[in-house]
Amino acid sequence: MTAPKFDVDPWGLSTGSLDAECLAHEESVFGLSNGHVGWRGNLDEGDPRGLAGSYLNGVFEEHPMPYAEDGYGYPETGQSVINVPNGQIIRLAVNDEPFTVRHGTVEDHARRLDFRDGTLSRALTWTTPAGDAVEIRSTRLVSFEHRAVAAVRYSVRALTSPVEITIESEVLANEPLPTEHGDPRVKDLLAQPLVGLASTVSGSSATVVHRTRESGLTVATGMEHVIADRSEAGEPSAVVQTHAEGDVARTTIRASLRAGESLDFVKFVGHEWSARTSVAALQEQVGTAVSEAVREGWDGMLDAQRRHLDAFWSGADIRIDGEPRLQQAVRFALFQMHQASARLEMRSIPGKGLTGSGYEGHTFWDFEAFVLPVLISTTPRAAEQALRWRHATLGHARDRAKLLHLEGAAFAWRTIDGRESSGYWPASTAAFHINADIAVAVVQYVRATGDVAFERECGVEMLMETARLWLSLGRRDDEGAFHIDGVTGPDEYSAIMNDNVYTNVMVQLNLRGAAAAARAHADVARDLGISDEEISAWETTADAVHIPFDAKRDVHPQAAGFTELARWDFDSTHPEQYLLHDHFPYFDLYRKQVVKQADLVLALLFAHEAFSYEAKDRAFSYYEGITVRDSSLSAAAQAVIAAELGHLDLAYDYLAEVATLDLDDLHGNTEEGLHIAALGGVWMAIVCGFGGLRDGASGPTFSPRLPPRVSRLEFGVRLHGSVIDLDVTPSHTTYRIREGSALRIQHCGEEILVGPDGEVRMPNSPLQSAGSPPAQPRGRSPRPAGRAFSER
Repeated sequence: MTAPKFDVDPWGLSTGSLDAECLAHEESVFGLSNGHVGWRGNLDEGDPRGLAGSYLNGVFEEHPMPYAEDGYGYPETGQSVINVPNGQIIRLAVNDEPFTVRHGTVEDHARRLDFRDGTLSRALTWTTPAGDAVEIRSTRLVSFEHRAVAAVRYSVRALTSPVEITIESEVLANEPLPTEHGDPRVKDLLAQPLVGLASTVSGSSATVVHRTRESGLTVATGMEHVIADRSEAGEPSAVVQTHAEGDVARTTIRASLRAGESLDFVKFVGHEWSARTSVAALQEQVGTAVSEAVREGWDGMLDAQRRHLDAFWSGADIRIDGEPRLQQAVRFALFQMHQASARLEMRSIPGKGLTGSGYEGHTFWDFEAFVLPVLISTTPRAAEQALRWRHATLGHARDRAKLLHLEGAAFAWRTIDGRESSGYWPASTAAFHINADIAVAVVQYVRATGDVAFERECGVEMLMETARLWLSLGRRDDEGAFHIDGVTGPDEYSAIMNDNVYTNVMVQLNLRGAAAAARAHADVARDLGISDEEISAWETTADAVHIPFDAKRDVHPQAAGFTELARWDFDSTHPEQYLLHDHFPYFDLYRKQVVKQADLVLALLFAHEAFSYEAKDRAFSYYEGITVRDSSLSAAAQAVIAAELGHLDLAYDYLAEVATLDLDDLHGNTEEGLHIAALGGVWMAIVCGFGGLRDGASGPTFSPRLPPRVSRLEFGVRLHGSVIDLDVTPSHTTYRIREGSALRIQHCGEEILVGPDGEVRMPNSPLQSAGSPPAQPRGRSPRPAGRAFSER
């Protein structure tokens, strides 16, 4: 797929052309969301389009999980995100000629996603085949303040001659997803997942209510139109009619325009859903949401959107002096993560956010690993809500553990409502590390925010259940070492290995975090049935966890015996054979030394205190040579460790890769939705890589180091209840407390105290001599940053 060429703009993303080949990609990139409602960046008229997309977080359809051969513990039902009734559609006809970019003449077609206004705007001139010219402008937003509401301001102006204008503004249900499924039962369910229950009309407003066939979720969608008064200009009023029935609600607006006259209106669309609320109550909720938005009006909503984002950017912005396109990409990443999380309210963030139906709308482990750290620093309320959602799924996780004959809780590998929805057990059920990822996220959140209420209400219980899982899953050998056999780590080209190092070091953090939380809140622990003996067992087991080491090669193996496997034949692998899993069987990948994504290298980052600098250096050099980055999750971790080890140019190339992954559609699948975890990796590569942030048992540390192409870096992070800002230049770093009390940190190994009433300026330590950067497999080195940031 050809990537669109976005203009470089520090506060937005725009394109001045329309290419049908790029529509699906642009729809993902131009998507709007608030974490509850998501609209893909489809054209207003709905055609042409790449993939239709209108989503509500948590709305899905259930379907049977087909297996060629069934087995014990396999999930019986799967979950897939669906399109909810689509309120984006505004169709236009000029003198009975339907507007489409495929017919007539389109000039000056431009779209812009504004990071500060939170809007997607569009402008063009269209001349009908009969020669009548009009100017069309639209601006849409998904409101951060009104959680259930999106709105579109639409304008048509006659340019050269009188015209008759007809607008058909719709809410349309059961738009198909691009889902091809071999099982006809699943295909039929996902083709028509919504059953109409009710429809109402009042003036220019309408509401339709549907229910999913199998999952039993009720969805209400309402719309209202406010048409600009034309009487003061001596123009005849528009004629408005509204009708709703079945899957369609439609408001038709007709007006006569003289040359120079325009028709302007605002469409307000409300969205609500529930598994329990009655149809009547849900209709009332969506009607109230729309009415409140109408009372505030378009200008009021736009002002509120700007105020919300002003507050967000004042705390979350990363300013990076160097490549203008990098600055744009960094803000795009931050904006999209905020869109995905701002109004979660007891929901999680799917792997594609609400920008597409990729991954079937599921949430994975990478949310806690890559996205949550960003939310903790930028929008801690969203981080808390997502973790509370995980806590709300504990019942499903306990049931899953019981089914697997384990203690505690086993969280779902991929899910929408907390139930396991993956049928490929080697890469899902066996990937138990998700439980430690969630537990460590709990520890990080509490440490950064000081949210004791969350720790008492949710955190202790989550840590307890995951700790119990590990003690039932692992085993002790004759010497007392604790092993975890038959598990899968983050690398998807390995499976069912013993003592995966990433899993084991994360388990240590999980067990120690559980013990510390239980001791800190003895009353909560007592109520949960945690004994002193159990706490001691967690601590002694953490100390006994076996971490494999290959003494012959002087490096940690990814898992026990991994470095003894045959290496993949990279020299005989042609460039067109990547992604490897599209061209080679998994059984072959599983028995070779080839790494899809950072696994051992991710352990060096997340459990940084478990490895010496020398061990990290050897491991990074070894695994660079066998890591092919067929996953979007790899480059960020590699960037961080490369920066720590002084390979700053390589780190910068990896940052460029993850920063342009979706903008340039590097994996050729952004049309399915943005890679939200990879966008979180942009923050990680900068803050943890070039800012050198690490936080652990010994407290927060910074080791700032800038690559040659960056002259200055400014960012803030939330640590231990305070927010600290950094201003990094090649020679010095200045620290300031923006929020909270004084903070004791380490700067390049030197302890300093940063108070709330001043600043501390420290010299950056010279880099250790890193030597030559390690080599990657043939043809798999990252695209040089110079190319990435110049190719527009």
